[in-house]
Amino acid sequence: MMNEPREESAKKRSSESGQRRQPRVGSGRALRFLERFGLPLLLILLIFVFSINEASGPAFRSSANIRNLLANQSVTALVALAMVVPLIAGYFDLSVGAVTGVANIAVAAALSAYGMSISAAIFTGLAIGAVVGFLNGFLVAKMRLNGFVVTLGTFTALLGAVTWYTGGRQIMTGIPLEFGRWSSASFLGVPRPFVILIIIAFVLWYVLTQMPFGRRLQAIGSNESAARLVGISTTKTIWISFVISGLLAGAAGALQTSRAGAGDPAVGNAFLFPALTAVFLGATMINPGRYNVWGTVVGIFFVAISVSGLTLLGADSWIQPVFNGLSLIAAVTLSTLIARGRESNASRIRPDSSPSSEEAPPTEDDAVH
Repeated sequence: MMNEPREESAKKRSSESGQRRQPRVGSGRALRFLERFGLPLLLILLIFVFSINEASGPAFRSSANIRNLLANQSVTALVALAMVVPLIAGYFDLSVGAVTGVANIAVAAALSAYGMSISAAIFTGLAIGAVVGFLNGFLVAKMRLNGFVVTLGTFTALLGAVTWYTGGRQIMTGIPLEFGRWSSASFLGVPRPFVILIIIAFVLWYVLTQMPFGRRLQAIGSNESAARLVGISTTKTIWISFVISGLLAGAAGALQTSRAGAGDPAVGNAFLFPALTAVFLGATMINPGRYNVWGTVVGIFFVAISVSGLTLLGADSWIQPVFNGLSLIAAVTLSTLIARGRESNASRIRPDSSPSSEEAPPTEDDAVH
């Protein structure tokens, strides 16, 4: 009989501690919402501030500035999306900027030096991007070489090859005027390059999130050995991801040729770090801890709008590289902390969770998801 009060007291303490451990539902939902949509909300706030500010407002709100932001950043966004595809599987493709530069020169040279039609010149840029992606995929997926090192080497080699071919000079003559006018025009008031970006982003989002190929990439990125054990052809999937990456970078190069009306041997070097920044910023929102399409697109315009607004407020020219660098550091830090937080939460939940007897055993398709 004397043990009963002790047992009741122990049960009470256990119940109280369990209640303390339970997170508040409302605060948890708010935190998850801010984690997913905090940066898009901050972007909206920046647009509002730059629009109403007396110093930056008139120029920032102008249709010319809006069109330039949407059209110019569409090329950089395509480069960033090219980087996203192999990154989902855990592999860097640092060559995308140089591939864009090579495609830019290839399209310009095809029009200027070889007199090709516009469609044939665009196909040439896409084909070169796909071939470079195929070679990168062979070295990384088939030969099992380090993807970071291989694509960095490809990046350097391609920039050197472009400089050799052009002699460091731009290709400006012989490019049809209608090719440049196409990207300067609008569709329902929206710049055509931005329309192209949204279409490609939607298709890529669908492939990566709604199709088996995207689920296989996610599985490889989570645990490549486990993905191989459940029957996923990791070599083929990774190889295809590099081909898609090269193809998207080639498309960015063709679009850049239309935007600039020229082939610039130095343009490829300018895309790498803004694309990296956008990719890591994208991993902090929408689907935090994972590289994703729409987060990357938002990341591109977050950086571009921030730099544009600060420039209109009178900031010096050095603000852009400094802002890009700090944004990259912040993005990597946030994405790393989010990933660690997810792992920590999973490790705390896993020991307490026991499978129900009514649950069906996991299938191979579940493992891929």
